[in-house]
Amino acid sequence: MTDVSGCGLLQIAALLTAAALCLSILAFQFKTGVPPVSSNALEGANVVALLKQAGLAEGAVVYELGSGWGSLVIAVARAFPAAEVRGIEMSPLPYWVSRFRTRNMPNVLLRRGDFFDCDLSDARAVTCYLMTKSMPRIAELLDKALAPGTPVVSLCFRFRGRRIAASCESAGPLHAVALYYWPAN
Repeated sequence: MTDVSGCGLLQIAALLTAAALCLSILAFQFKTGVPPVSSNALEGANVVALLKQAGLAEGAVVYELGSGWGSLVIAVARAFPAAEVRGIEMSPLPYWVSRFRTRNMPNVLLRRGDFFDCDLSDARAVTCYLMTKSMPRIAELLDKALAPGTPVVSLCFRFRGRRIAASCESAGPLHAVALYYWPAN
């Protein structure tokens, strides 16, 4: 007879780890109101196109608010290799996945935390892919933190009551990307 107790314990440990990771994602989604959804290549290309249209300067500091799995951070870092791209993500699993994905990208700096607690005053551009409910609070944060004229590119969810300078809707209205020059009033 073969002893399978070690194998059973390993399976239980793997199952408990997977359950804990899933619960972590759900807990942070509940806390922030934003699920960790990854952008696709076309959406990333549209964000990059609008940042280029905004005339993003060499060596600029670009923040990705709620950087999730790292897709937009990677797209921006590849398109602007002289820029410093700073992603901020609260949820542990997406943060660590993005850390792994960007490990060989010297112009990427990722931080795990709440972007509402971060100093964004050195931002020369900001990108975000968040949800409708959080956009008014993010607008208030940007009003306080950004220098006038700072480009802000939002994927999918627009800032209500703010003037859009340009947009890309090639992927349909649900995947629209909008460029604002802050404060965009």
